[in-house]
Amino acid sequence: GRGLTAPGASGFRGDALEKFCLQQPLDCDDIYAQGYQEDGVYLIYPSGPSVPVPVFCDMTTGGGKWTVFQKRFNGSVSFFRGWNDYKLGFGRADGEYWLGCHVTPRVASPVPAIPVPASTGPCTPPQWPHPSSPPPGDSLSYHSGQKFSTFDRDQDLFVQNCAALSSGAFWFRSCHFANLNGFYLGGSHLSYANGINWAQWKGFYYSLKRTEMKIRRA
Repeated sequence: GRGLTAPGASGFRGDALEKFCLQQPLDCDDIYAQGYQEDGVYLIYPSGPSVPVPVFCDMTTGGGKWTVFQKRFNGSVSFFRGWNDYKLGFGRADGEYWLGCHVTPRVASPVPAIPVPASTGPCTPPQWPHPSSPPPGDSLSYHSGQKFSTFDRDQDLFVQNCAALSSGAFWFRSCHFANLNGFYLGGSHLSYANGINWAQWKGFYYSLKRTEMKIRRA
């Protein structure tokens, strides 16, 4: 289509430009409000109308409107990465990916989120991200209030680097009960606590085969 030019040159009105900007969705909640209610990849514009960001929207689980910022299901993407990768994001929204620091919701869903300070990491939403269909057992409370750590930025409470020991990146404490960015080991494994572990359900020797972390407004 025709590119936008300065108001006056083509009669493009300021209020029309404002409406154009307001229509640019900031998250999957906005996408849902526009009438798109099927799961899939959509473009959001959290940094402005000239910077589209592909994101996977879960529009069906628990009422939908979820902006998915972590998705794993086949091990095709390595999640054992450094701080800058987690800040910028990696992977593709139509596959496995980490969204990065593009979206910080105004208010995350409080049910059953565990509050953590917004300063705990470069991509931490105001409240704890949680699976909308969590497996049995609470493996997140242990991590409440912790800073995000990667192998090249150790912010946990353990004497050693939990991210390096656990082959992941997470809000580690000393070290974890949940390691959702650990190695994709596809089920039972012999190595200790370095898979996609959810300890209160499957222990430290079982790697989950599918995980998603997602946020939405209250």
